[in-house]
Amino acid sequence: MEHWNSTLGSGFMLLGILNNSGFPGLLCATISVLYMLALTSNGLLLLVITMDARLHVPMYLLLRQLSLMDLLFTSVVTPKAIIDFLLSENTISFGGCALQMFLALTVGGAEDLLLAFMAYDRYVAICHPLNYMVLMRPRVYWLMMATPWVLASLNALCHTLYTMHFPFCRSRKINHLLCEIPPLLKLACEDASRYELMLYVTGVTFLIPPLVAILASYTLILLTVLHMPSNEGRQKALVTCSSHLTVVGVFYGAATFMYVLPSSLHSPKQDNIISVFYTMVTPALNPLIYSLRNKEVMGALRKVLQKYML
Repeated sequence: MEHWNSTLGSGFMLLGILNNSGFPGLLCATISVLYMLALTSNGLLLLVITMDARLHVPMYLLLRQLSLMDLLFTSVVTPKAIIDFLLSENTISFGGCALQMFLALTVGGAEDLLLAFMAYDRYVAICHPLNYMVLMRPRVYWLMMATPWVLASLNALCHTLYTMHFPFCRSRKINHLLCEIPPLLKLACEDASRYELMLYVTGVTFLIPPLVAILASYTLILLTVLHMPSNEGRQKALVTCSSHLTVVGVFYGAATFMYVLPSSLHSPKQDNIISVFYTMVTPALNPLIYSLRNKEVMGALRKVLQKYML
């Protein structure tokens, strides 16, 4: 087979879920609605937490980071997918593919680590409330803010450079919604089995320790909540934690399927559905899961809306 790589005219064709759907128009409309919902809900949550000083505590500031990541994650993928479908143009340049891969890996990896820090924050707030301001002092909070971005961007840079160094075959068709490593490696003309093993090890390293930390945190939280004398306090703690666990389950389930399961268990259709879920559905639902069941956030939202409406 002929090889081609990062020449000026080279590029890929993204054959995402819209091109392979039986009802592409309906699916495009649904994706557009999800994107507008993600923009609106995450944008409002960012605005509310930024403007209301009472929400300037680690729990809500970490939630603001999650909204920012969700907003960036869906914006890396969704607008291009919609525009490509409307213009019947599904090409992406070699550099554009590398950039999309880097951004998606960075934001996805950062969110993975952030969810673990959010679980730790809830553990400290519920299990050690008297020491909360000491254990979650500003220095610790800023470290929690910076660490996910730094580690995820370094990991994304290494994977992007290594993935894009492969020579790719003449077929430029990526049967996927975005430029991600597993479907792109299927186009490599060289043996990528060693790199796939390294990708598996990296995926396990990035996903399993945070997931173990989250499960450990919520196990300790559950034990503490069950011994709470106040029914109101118990209910508030359970509502907050159940919201977080819903987000965790959806995110880690999709990420594990994509980056931990062997490539032999993947199919283009399944990969596309999973990618739609964590790049479009989850960013739209996360702020609703957190805010609709949170009295403080809803109260602050009402005040902000009343202020601007008046």
